[in-house]
Amino acid sequence: MGKTVLIADDSAMMRKIVQKNLKEMGADFTAVEANDGNEALERFRAGGVEIVLTDWNMPNMTGIDLVRALREMDPEKKVPIIMVTSEATADKVKEAVMAGVNNYLTKPFTPENFKAKLGPLFGV
Repeated sequence: MGKTVLIADDSAMMRKIVQKNLKEMGADFTAVEANDGNEALERFRAGGVEIVLTDWNMPNMTGIDLVRALREMDPEKKVPIIMVTSEATADKVKEAVMAGVNNYLTKPFTPENFKAKLGPLFGV
């Protein structure tokens, strides 16, 4: 049985690209999609999410605010959170790490970068 992955990004196209990359690297997963941080939080609260991939820049609730909210709900960091974003400055990476992300992947990413960051979570 594959992992349940919450993909939070306001771009439907980017959510599809992430799923395509997961499939291509051989991950066994079920995707749960969210358009923004608020929706992602609702999906997480519903239960069953094992990995969270989130964009930073989203309407209503940003990815960084989502990370902080998720870490309040999961203080032991049992659920890996990976920021997948175009925000590439050192300050943003540091802020995300301080908020509790497990890894950080900048867009645009290559299949190799994607697999290097996410493969270990899926054993591929």
